[in-house]
Amino acid sequence: MTLVPRSLFGRVVLILLCGLVAAQALTFALIWYERAHASQAMMLSYLGRDVASSVAMLERLSPAERAGWLAKLERRTYRYRLGAVANSRERTPVFDDPAAASVAHSLGPGYQVEVEGGIDDAQRRLHVRLRDGTPLAIELAPAGLPFARWLPALLAAQLGLLGLSCWWAVRLATRPLGQLARAAEALTPSQGASPLPEHGPVEVAQAARSFNAMQARIAGHLQERTRMLAAIAHDLQTPVTRMRLRTELMDDEGERDKWQGDLTAMQALIQEGIAYARSAHAAAEPAVRFDLDALLDALAADYRDAGQPVSVEGAVGTPLLSRPQALRRIVTNLVDNGLKFADSVTIEAGRDEAHVSIAVLDRGLGIPEDQLAAVLQPFYRLEGSRNAATGGSGLGLAIAQELALALGGTLVLSNRPGGGLSARLALPLQAG
Repeated sequence: MTLVPRSLFGRVVLILLCGLVAAQALTFALIWYERAHASQAMMLSYLGRDVASSVAMLERLSPAERAGWLAKLERRTYRYRLGAVANSRERTPVFDDPAAASVAHSLGPGYQVEVEGGIDDAQRRLHVRLRDGTPLAIELAPAGLPFARWLPALLAAQLGLLGLSCWWAVRLATRPLGQLARAAEALTPSQGASPLPEHGPVEVAQAARSFNAMQARIAGHLQERTRMLAAIAHDLQTPVTRMRLRTELMDDEGERDKWQGDLTAMQALIQEGIAYARSAHAAAEPAVRFDLDALLDALAADYRDAGQPVSVEGAVGTPLLSRPQALRRIVTNLVDNGLKFADSVTIEAGRDEAHVSIAVLDRGLGIPEDQLAAVLQPFYRLEGSRNAATGGSGLGLAIAQELALALGGTLVLSNRPGGGLSARLALPLQAG
């Protein structure tokens, strides 16, 4: 498991957000450092002047009055103590201690300032003697910069604004890519397919234009294929009809029946080839809302009227938005395929929250597992695995597969426990 998002949207948002947060943190740290440096300089200057004023005031007071003024002269970061103070550390001259240097500078040459403790000590003392010889200790207790209570809320608001800005900017930039990906997944070769909007960044708009051009070329090629097959079928109808008429004049009845059987198979092959070519254009049929249960019941009733044992189990129970003629063709092809290899067929219908399921079930011999996908390809025949006596062009399942894809659904074949084949069609409830 990785913490890096898999989507382009998530990765770009993460990179931008991390970069902006790092830049914001660095800016905050620099401002805080500069503020601390400036505050320290101001504090040292104020410390020297304030201590000089306090010392001058103590000089003017009598020794008995001085102790009462110490609390009034006390500050947040330092306080005064009169009299001798026990030394726990060695006293040193001012040298480079900035606080002691500021005090010594403000007091002037008439006072000698000594330091007890180093600069890094949490508490250190400055020692001075008043003019009458009274020792005065200034206990320093440096405190950090005051932290405003509203600062965390401001930082959180800034981070939130950065995150929202990143999310919105990346969404605007990558949304056309998402539209392109969805359009590629739902690519339909029909002339009625809606083109992608050609807007957004230059690269994305160019990709959308290229995709629209590709979709138009695919539609043109398929239209040309359909016209070519229709022309071939039309041209073949005349010689097939002439040959059928000539076979009617043949004296040998057995030979005549063989010729007529071959001509019938040839004509069926031509018609199924045209049907397969046209199956890619199922999206040209307008989508309507219809009662799928009624359609399946009517289809099964037609088969039973023709003496074919076809039954329906289950129900969808809700109208379906799809293309009824294309859906009827899919189910018909699947039922016909099942009746070739089994005595009866069951149509099983159901639904979940987002999909409708139609399963055509039979109890034939099934299909080898390694060829379940291959039989959905055009002109692929697998008679040995089902019934060697049956014919067909190998286009029935291929047509059903093409129509299922055109409706935005999936067709999956699987062998049933106990024998037989299950052809399950799954369609979205709002298929367009």
